[in-house]
Amino acid sequence: MPESVSLELGGRQLTLETGELARQASGSVFVRYGDTCVLVAVTASANPREGIEFFPLTVDYEERMYAAGKIPGGFIKREGRPSEKATLSARLIDRPIRPLFPDGFRHDIHIVCTILSVDPEVDPDVVALVGAGAALAVSDIPFDHTIAGVRVGLVDRSFVINPGKTELEGSTLDMIIAGTDDAVMMVEGSCKEISEEEFLDAVEFGHSYVRELTSAIDELARKAGKPKRQFPLFLPSADMQSFVDDVFGAEIARSMRITDKQERNRAFGSVSREEALRRTGGHRLEEQVRPLLEDARNHDFDKCVKARQEEELRTMVVDEGLRPDGRGLDEVRPISSRTTVVPRAHGSGLFTRGETQIFTAATLGSLSDEQRIDGLGPQSFKRYMHHYNFPPFSVGETRPMRGPGRREIGHGQLAERALVPMLPKPDEFPYTLRLVSETFESNGSSSMGSVCASTLALMDAGVPLHKHVGGVAMGLILKDGRPAVLTDIQGLEDALGEMDFKVAGTTDGITAVQMDIKVRGITMDIMRRAMEQARAGRLFIIDKLKETMPAPRRGLSKFAPRMFVLEIHPDKIKDIIGPGGKVINKIVGETGAKIDIENDGRVFISSPDADSGEKAKRMVEDIARDVEIGEVYTGVVKRIMNFGAFVQILPGKEGLVHISQLAPHRVNRVEDEVQIGDEVIVRVTEIDSQGRINLTRKGMLEPAKV
Repeated sequence: MPESVSLELGGRQLTLETGELARQASGSVFVRYGDTCVLVAVTASANPREGIEFFPLTVDYEERMYAAGKIPGGFIKREGRPSEKATLSARLIDRPIRPLFPDGFRHDIHIVCTILSVDPEVDPDVVALVGAGAALAVSDIPFDHTIAGVRVGLVDRSFVINPGKTELEGSTLDMIIAGTDDAVMMVEGSCKEISEEEFLDAVEFGHSYVRELTSAIDELARKAGKPKRQFPLFLPSADMQSFVDDVFGAEIARSMRITDKQERNRAFGSVSREEALRRTGGHRLEEQVRPLLEDARNHDFDKCVKARQEEELRTMVVDEGLRPDGRGLDEVRPISSRTTVVPRAHGSGLFTRGETQIFTAATLGSLSDEQRIDGLGPQSFKRYMHHYNFPPFSVGETRPMRGPGRREIGHGQLAERALVPMLPKPDEFPYTLRLVSETFESNGSSSMGSVCASTLALMDAGVPLHKHVGGVAMGLILKDGRPAVLTDIQGLEDALGEMDFKVAGTTDGITAVQMDIKVRGITMDIMRRAMEQARAGRLFIIDKLKETMPAPRRGLSKFAPRMFVLEIHPDKIKDIIGPGGKVINKIVGETGAKIDIENDGRVFISSPDADSGEKAKRMVEDIARDVEIGEVYTGVVKRIMNFGAFVQILPGKEGLVHISQLAPHRVNRVEDEVQIGDEVIVRVTEIDSQGRINLTRKGMLEPAKV
């Protein structure tokens, strides 16, 4: 029989149920929160995967359009590749779970989160995260640390657990916290310049509810959990570790202290399998390690070398206060930056910090260039897009280049969240913005480098950014329980360390955070120390950005489109569009401008140059103008009848000059006074009840101003 547990969370009932659905998976849980329903199934392969040296965990987040009562668009009419939202949600679930599996686990683990129903107020991502933790807990997979997650908002200076989408619109914080009952595993979110203390308080607030969730999951596991299976762990040979420490320990210690990355990598490269085979002769462990070294499929040697490197890094950082590149623990690498790197981009910035170098190009477009988001929620549009690329040459490698992976999408999203709070509103700056960050070199924290380069590119493009935004990545090295927090980590410290904690913001507060760890949780004390150092590092970096670009440029690039914004009465929209779009197409055809009209009467005109934009603006203004009695206009004769001439005084607006009003004297034939195409000066004498306009030429001796 199905078993379930329920609890109230954020004013909604959360129910976890297992035993009815997806029973052939290793573990499955159906989660309902409000009207949002997610089925999470986790499955372990029967046999370990051979020939790999990593934990093969895959998380898929499957959005089903029926969950929102929608039919997919396009010709095929079925779901296609994962959306960016689905990719980021899958990554969100993967990151806190991966470190909790035991070392040496080589069985494939597949977590599938299928979105079955969507409450417009409840985002399924956190629901799926809770479901993943519950599915692992009730499964037969060895996963001993129950995990869950919550979303935290900050509305009217008060924290809110799992705020709905309506509440989030007024929130200065949108943060997801994942953890176990005794530790925080992951933090990710966007903020509107909150302080470090507010951030830490939000983490503590959210973690208190994580404990409630893990307790409920544990109760479900006691009711319906499967007995845990025995899985082999592929750990390196203890003899091999002793051999590596004995033979290469001193060499690895010397190499770790080489400050130049490429020289250090070359020194590490000399610690090779071939050299190890040569040195086994006569060693006390020769019989034990030689067969392992001769077996090309065995990777124990490489694992033991990495373990020795990790231990040496711990000794250097924690015991000696030294970092591989010679910096102090709280020191930022040397920074250089410049703008207008390339001539044709609307704005560009180059930011170099140590051996990490990011180039960002900014492109301005009209509002019609916005990205349409057609997902499980209501259709929406993105005015700001940030894309991040990581080519292999940036780390001196070769590999095929394909579309962006989860990491690239995640880094672009993080930089986007960091900068969005500082962007001007559409009414102030009516442009769509696309930024592309290219990683030219990478030795740690390229995502935070993207934030810095993008600040420069936006200001170079003339975008009136409210404040400079900078970012820094913090690291953590633990030895025997003693922590060392590192500012501005480089690649080696990221690869061998325990934490990657990215913090972006302005001089006045935090705008984006992302924390990932490799250990089983960190304490609030460590997080507090990291935030203090991150603030100092961020302010140092922002000062450097201000030296390069103190403020946004006042003018736009000559290659950027020009935007004009008008406000007209909504009743005039139909006149500007015209029957079948005839009027607006005529304006576009004559000027080359793009015109976007909102339902509230706002008109956005984008043109390749100022002259064509001004012409389109005048044409729209003329159409939207009301004809007033007594006003004088310069018009063009469009039609001639025997009783008078019809004169166009504004686009789409014609009036009749009766034959008796064509001249101060008697007129026998209309053609004696005017011809089709003539430009004439007229005054409005009457607008009748049917909207017909009567004009006169009498008294119109001087040119009139339109």
